[in-house]
Amino acid sequence: MRELEITAPVSLTGPDGRLNPAAVGWSRTPMHNTDGIGKIGRGWGRNKRWEYWAVTTPTHIVSVTVSSLDYASVHDLWVFDRATEEVVHTGVIRPLSRSVRLPGTLGDGPAQVRTGPLRVDITNEPGGTRLRATTARVRIDIVAARDNDHESLAVVVPWSKTRFQYTVKDVARPASGTLRVDGTDIDVPTGSSWATLDHGRGRWPYSMHWNWAAGSGVSDGRVIGVQLGSKWTDGTGSTENALLVDGHLSKISEELTWDYDTSNWLAPWHIYGTTADLTFTPFYDKTSATDLKVFSSFGHQCFGEFSGWIIDESGERVAFTGITGWAEDVRNRW
Repeated sequence: MRELEITAPVSLTGPDGRLNPAAVGWSRTPMHNTDGIGKIGRGWGRNKRWEYWAVTTPTHIVSVTVSSLDYASVHDLWVFDRATEEVVHTGVIRPLSRSVRLPGTLGDGPAQVRTGPLRVDITNEPGGTRLRATTARVRIDIVAARDNDHESLAVVVPWSKTRFQYTVKDVARPASGTLRVDGTDIDVPTGSSWATLDHGRGRWPYSMHWNWAAGSGVSDGRVIGVQLGSKWTDGTGSTENALLVDGHLSKISEELTWDYDTSNWLAPWHIYGTTADLTFTPFYDKTSATDLKVFSSFGHQCFGEFSGWIIDESGERVAFTGITGWAEDVRNRW
């Protein structure tokens, strides 16, 4: 596949609200203005906007979701203890978008949730992004650091002129800070904790099935970030596959094969092609099931470790082991 690299600012949508053809491609740093997504009268009900952050530490995994689906807002704070497998979870669904504030374009302002069970503040600060969230049992205050040379994968996936998605997958962000669970403070240690951002703005078909895999860590003295996706991008001419090595991104323009056992989610997953060959070994299956008729979501997000190799843009076969992350299979009607 040949994908266009976007190197100058561009609007995701045109004056008519439809996909701007010049926006289709990928970039190493966010270049797209997405202010046209979510405006009243433009594709209402199909607009999907979210910020999802996941942080892996030696002892815990934390994820925060802030989202608007037009007709509903779906928010979430999830904490997993890797030693005991105890989960502390707060999920909130509210009608329309009054409970959430989201920037029109990535970096243009904070993301916030204000509900009784859950409060979230995601703010840009010098040197990174600060993640704060509070529930009855949990409080997090974590900084996902980002230096000026750190690259991320931004991709436009075009299903049609009226159905399209802009995603930024930013892996291997060094994380530090504090997690508090039931009054006990838990360190998010620098050097062994990693944050990943999934930023989305688009107009989606009602029904969709996707795979997403992401991992961050250190292997052979290099900081490795793995970003892979499948199913939802198939046949569009775009992929969300990439490798990050010490902050430098290599785009993988190949639709990789995903081989995994849906009767045994904790069996090893195999993701491969001519440019990559990875084994993902899960240690925990996070299942989700929401059925509100109009909105439903069923998924398996398996956490584990990646090993294998990916060929970077210079032609080097970059091998790695012990990269912590997740691989998921999700089916949505939304």
